[in-house]
Amino acid sequence: MEINKILAEEFGLRQEQVDNAVALIDDDKTIPFIARYRKEQTGSLDDQVLRELFDRLTYLRNLQKRKEEVRSAITGQEKMTQEISDAIDSAMTLVEVEDIYRPFKPKRKTRASVAREKGLEPLAQLILSQDPACDPAGAAEGYISGEKGVADAAEAVKGAQDIIAEDVSDNAELRKKLREVYKKKAVLSTAAAGEDAKDVYQNYFEYCEPLPTVAGHRVLAIDRGVSEGQLKMAIKLSEGEGAGICKEMYVTGSGACADLVAEACEDSFDRLIEPSVEREVWAEMLESAQEGGLKNFSSNLRQLLMAPPVRGTVTLGLDPGYAHGCKCAVVDPTGKVLDTTVVYLTRSKNEAERAKKVLTDMIKKHGVTTISIGNGTATRETETFTAELIRELPGKVSYMVVSEAGASVYSASELAAAEFPEYDVSLRSAISIARRLQDPLAELVKIDPKAVGVGQYQHDMPKARMDEAVKGVVEDCVNSVGVDLNTASFSLLSYIAGINSAVAKNIVSYREENGAFSDRKELMKVKKLGAKAFEQCAGFLRVPGGREPLDNTGIHPESYKVARALLEKLGITPADIGNADKIRTAVEGRSLNELSEELGTGVPTLTDIVKELEKPGRDPRDELPPPLMRSGDIMELKDLTPGMELMGTVRNVIDFGAFVDIGVHEDGLVHISQLCDKYIKHPSEVVKVNDVVKVWVLDVDLKRGRVSLTMKDPSKPAAPRPHKNPGRRKPAPKEEKKLSDTIGSNLGGITVRRRGGR
Repeated sequence: MEINKILAEEFGLRQEQVDNAVALIDDDKTIPFIARYRKEQTGSLDDQVLRELFDRLTYLRNLQKRKEEVRSAITGQEKMTQEISDAIDSAMTLVEVEDIYRPFKPKRKTRASVAREKGLEPLAQLILSQDPACDPAGAAEGYISGEKGVADAAEAVKGAQDIIAEDVSDNAELRKKLREVYKKKAVLSTAAAGEDAKDVYQNYFEYCEPLPTVAGHRVLAIDRGVSEGQLKMAIKLSEGEGAGICKEMYVTGSGACADLVAEACEDSFDRLIEPSVEREVWAEMLESAQEGGLKNFSSNLRQLLMAPPVRGTVTLGLDPGYAHGCKCAVVDPTGKVLDTTVVYLTRSKNEAERAKKVLTDMIKKHGVTTISIGNGTATRETETFTAELIRELPGKVSYMVVSEAGASVYSASELAAAEFPEYDVSLRSAISIARRLQDPLAELVKIDPKAVGVGQYQHDMPKARMDEAVKGVVEDCVNSVGVDLNTASFSLLSYIAGINSAVAKNIVSYREENGAFSDRKELMKVKKLGAKAFEQCAGFLRVPGGREPLDNTGIHPESYKVARALLEKLGITPADIGNADKIRTAVEGRSLNELSEELGTGVPTLTDIVKELEKPGRDPRDELPPPLMRSGDIMELKDLTPGMELMGTVRNVIDFGAFVDIGVHEDGLVHISQLCDKYIKHPSEVVKVNDVVKVWVLDVDLKRGRVSLTMKDPSKPAAPRPHKNPGRRKPAPKEEKKLSDTIGSNLGGITVRRRGGR
């Protein structure tokens, strides 16, 4: 089946949508550009669907390429048959193609190849025919040869069995069937690799679970343990089941020959098939778990980057610390640094009082209204100090704890040095923390996205696949928001569609040498930014206050003619751009279908043009609920009691639940079973990073510093929660004591995600 037809069927799309999307991708159009400015061709497919389509397209093309290579190799051996050709055509995975090629693949020296060199192939075929009247021992007498190294009939029979065993192992149909049986019936078991195995993996020292029920995060945990040499792993069918399937396919009669074939099947399964199928099934499970982890990480990262900015405020950033003090930086609403200092909150009472006076003076002097606290070392003390400070201030000031993941790495980077050459490394971190509250996207793109701490086992993912997924998410987020061409940092610009790092640097250099851009057309003067790059990037770059009013909108220059014609038809002027009420009134009562025909453009494009004229450079983040700011309502774990109702912010979403910041220094876990009354496959179906949610306290463990939460209202009767697999089921193991990538742990259901770490 043609690749595009397969894609249309798998994605449930019209053939025209897929054909056009693939053609645009093949024409080197970027995903953000296609999603935003080619809606008519793709039927308004969004960036996430387009990326999934691109990934699948790449896989199917690689599959097609491998099919051609295998077909050519088999044909070159003059062994191609119509049956083999049809099997290659119908193969839907790379594994199936490799199974077909296995018998024809050049092999290293094996027991079967040695037997074939001794001329025992005919004897193997004779035994395999399983003629009840055949005496295999007698027939083997004819193959005894001192010259060929066959000492006796028993050795000849054994060699023939080796050939049969390899042929059984090379049977593509059998391997496919066995893989299916493994996925349904096999059991995964693990054990400690030695007496010195780390306690972090103790939950897997005596672990056993049916393969179909093994969760992705456990697959990743086990893989890490095996990779570190801490765990041993096995995937097994019940005793004799695998060999039995081989016999069902090959043993067709009775008698001495049939018995020999049965023995060969057992040997084939134990020695050749089981180890390789076990590896293949585990590799498939691991790939699926990694893709699930990547999807989860990408979703979390998208939500983190698209967190609503806290605009128009003077912000005080606090980078907590013990020995080196708390680094402080005040930035204005545009992110410009106004003041910096270092105070000591934990040394002594006198130092703390002095710090309170210094920060009070800074807040009053610069009109600070928001405080951003990094969630690292000494956050507990800094948050308590801030809450007390706010209560004593006359004006309204609120604070929020933000992730400082990657802040230290950024502050010591060349990028930070170029941006803030006059400030110490430690103070740059405080500046970054302040800016993360004002505009998370603009600040977080400066650090390695893998370091933001929203996911699980992201450092165990295949690097190339991880980098590709991360780049796609950041690119989609940056382009969906758009950037100011005259103020955007190099980091932001490098994620704009059609702009690579070299061109981003050239834009910044041009800006520094020639001053602010007066319009989008001036981009064509930038070194290495040609017509093709301009087409891709122009619509995502804004020029506020420039010569062309449309340059401050998300309208692409290729549609300026349509936009101006629309303004004229509606009887409004360019000066009215941004007057939402006037434009909305002018459009009301008019048919967009008729307007699009008159203007020679598609309805999706015309709809976007109208939206941009109403609100130039609209920011999708503004439509999201604002972040939860706190005003001195700090609590301790000891203040919590079961049943207490609280509002919190989701900080991380992982396979088994969501970590929620409720303002008590430690983030509590809402287990997946406590997210809602209905059955869900993954927490992301209910919550996302930065969601503000209502929770109730289930349990508090003061000794261990843990709190367990629920999002199910305890005042309402609990609805029955159906299970995906009814019946008896072995309880899943507890999670590891330490999940470094989630910065937390899951111990016996009472869980805490600790703040801290960079």
